[in-house]
Amino acid sequence: MTDNIKTLPLIPLRGIVIFPEMIIHFDVGRSKSILALEEAMLKEQKVFLVAQKEAKIEEPDREDINLVGTVCNIKQILRLPGDTVRVLVEGENRAKIIKYNKEEPYFEVDIEVLEEENMEDKKIQALTRKVKKVFSEYVRLSEIIPMEAIINLEDMENSGELADIILSYVPLKQNKKQELLETYELTKRLEKLLYVLNNELEIAKIENKIGTKVKNNIDKVQKEYYLKEQLKAIQEELGEEDDINKDIEAYKRKITKMKLPKEAKEKVMYELKKLERNGNYSPESNVVRTYLDWVLDLPWNKKTNDTIDIKKAREILDKEHYGLNEVKDRIIEYLAVKKVSNSIKGPILCLVGPPGVGKTSIAKSVAHAVNRNFVRMSLGGVRDEAEIRGHRRTYVGAIPGRIIYGMKKAKSKNPLFLLDEIDKMSNDFRGDPADALLEVLDDEQNSTFRDHYLELDFDLSNVLFITTANRLDTIPRPLLDRMEIIEVSGYTSEEKYHIATNHLIKKALEEHNIKDKTITFSDSAIYTIIENYTRESGVRELERKISAMVRKAITEMLEKNKEKINITSTIVSKYLGPQIYTYDTAEKEDKIGVVKGLAWTGYGGDTLPVEVSVMEGNGKLQLTGQLGDVMVESAKTAYSYVRANAALYHIDGSFYKDKDLHIHVPEGAVPKDGPSAGVTMATAIVSALSGKKVKHNVAMTGEITLTGRVLPIGGLKEKSLAAYRAGINTVIIPKENEKDINKIPKSVQKKLKFIAVDKIQQVLENALVGEMNNGN
Repeated sequence: MTDNIKTLPLIPLRGIVIFPEMIIHFDVGRSKSILALEEAMLKEQKVFLVAQKEAKIEEPDREDINLVGTVCNIKQILRLPGDTVRVLVEGENRAKIIKYNKEEPYFEVDIEVLEEENMEDKKIQALTRKVKKVFSEYVRLSEIIPMEAIINLEDMENSGELADIILSYVPLKQNKKQELLETYELTKRLEKLLYVLNNELEIAKIENKIGTKVKNNIDKVQKEYYLKEQLKAIQEELGEEDDINKDIEAYKRKITKMKLPKEAKEKVMYELKKLERNGNYSPESNVVRTYLDWVLDLPWNKKTNDTIDIKKAREILDKEHYGLNEVKDRIIEYLAVKKVSNSIKGPILCLVGPPGVGKTSIAKSVAHAVNRNFVRMSLGGVRDEAEIRGHRRTYVGAIPGRIIYGMKKAKSKNPLFLLDEIDKMSNDFRGDPADALLEVLDDEQNSTFRDHYLELDFDLSNVLFITTANRLDTIPRPLLDRMEIIEVSGYTSEEKYHIATNHLIKKALEEHNIKDKTITFSDSAIYTIIENYTRESGVRELERKISAMVRKAITEMLEKNKEKINITSTIVSKYLGPQIYTYDTAEKEDKIGVVKGLAWTGYGGDTLPVEVSVMEGNGKLQLTGQLGDVMVESAKTAYSYVRANAALYHIDGSFYKDKDLHIHVPEGAVPKDGPSAGVTMATAIVSALSGKKVKHNVAMTGEITLTGRVLPIGGLKEKSLAAYRAGINTVIIPKENEKDINKIPKSVQKKLKFIAVDKIQQVLENALVGEMNNGN
């Protein structure tokens, strides 16, 4: 399959033809189209949109659908009442259907993307200039298209894109638009477009001429009276007079009741007059209605009353979350300061931690504690600034950004607004969404936040913003500077046990409508699920496994007529199959060149064994195990240190000439990176070259320098838990990490002996069997 051949879900459109570069929203109500839309969201958010030959056909088959359509990128989806979905798309390329793969439960087709050759010869240049000139004249005469359309097209150099954008503005019948969409050759398309524009221009000139003649013959009062009477008569004939008058009166009552800010009131009154003047069937009337609905649905003056009760807040946090004491303490301090200072302003809290540890639910609990409405906005994958600030109204199908949408959903001007996954934003040619968030999260600027669609100042200074992230290194520095970081670390097995017994099991039983004590879990069963069927820092997978156990238990009760089931570790193995995960265990004997390191991953802590083998050779250093750049540099640093200090450890100083070293980190399919394996590699190299064995009950972590200094690392809590699970009783850590030992659970601290070092000589003293000449 070539790059131009793609397989995409297809949605047939009624009465709409979409061109490349066109941004438009439309409603999807047919079940097949909704299924195709859901499939498209799973496949790079691409969908193929084609117009039906006859709009009146409710359930079209392949004969009722045109062959040529447009590949579109889905920008936004909004679910409306009544099983209808509103979709915002952006056209990308023309494409032609090659074959239908399936028609049920939705259309899926193979398409050929038609990439036109933009041959800028003299004829195309001449046609392009003529098209621009005629379109400019048409816009000036027509009241349908805004003048901004001319400005947007002036600097456009690509003739094909220019033609498609102009076609999206010009009101044409569907069959004419489809004909122009199917015209691949650029010269012919420009010629047809020029013919269409000249025809529309002539019509516009005649309308203008009639308008001028009427204007010259009727004075102002007569003109207004005549036009109003004429409009009234037309509306009576169409049966819409009552409807539009009722709508306008409803808008006016709403405006009066809302007490809008001065700027907003002036703007909506101007738009209301435009609606009254244009009538129901003007192409612009729906645009005006949509704008008015957005402005009037926003909570300009609605607020909820804060009830910051510190004792109640503590009770809610303790009830809804187990552990996380440091996080709870910081949030309680945050609320206490707000209560005493009676100030809205304060730092933006950023909860940072692995997936599934409860960052989002903590934010919900804070909203519950302070009696604020909760609204969540996911920033994962957002790469367009317009997602935050909205699209300007000059674009077809423009809508506000997600901030304004969130405020509308919150229904109050002081909600708790959660910006989820702030570390997963990206940027492209359409702008950087992080730049737009700088204004949103700055309490000196956000009182006058201006959405491109509304073009009105909206006050966000009363909003309590909380953000979440899995990591900090991908958050832009200016944005990070506006936030206060609160680390939410992973849970220990003991904490997961309490979360399961106090929350997850009860939740699963309630969801499946099971009474208490009908299905029970033994302690051993819970620990078996935690340690052998999940490997994560949070509890999402644990929750899924518990739900799976409950479902299987229900099935067994019904099949075997049992009234109760007590789930034990044996039943866990029966329901969930063989153990998925087994933790690395400590070696049973001392070995040469094999050292147990400690690592931190997105799933929590783990052991990281390092093996070094010495062979006859010519001084080559080989590294395997899918090591990242930083880890490779750590290995080279450790190698250079040992080579520079070989005499101190009774190592032949010429080993780099006649010995090859192979450093391997097992589980080669798993990528590994980071500097904290430096001391582990240095110890393994010294052991392999000196012939001294490494103690099997020792694990270590720390970064090494060329001078033998041991530098601090992160994730000590998770790494210590990994050592504890592996049966290791001695952990060597950097001296500067001693302060982090108090973050480790007491039950784990009692089982481990921590040795704090600041030089590699101290590591070797405690890790190698026998005496070691350390030197100075």
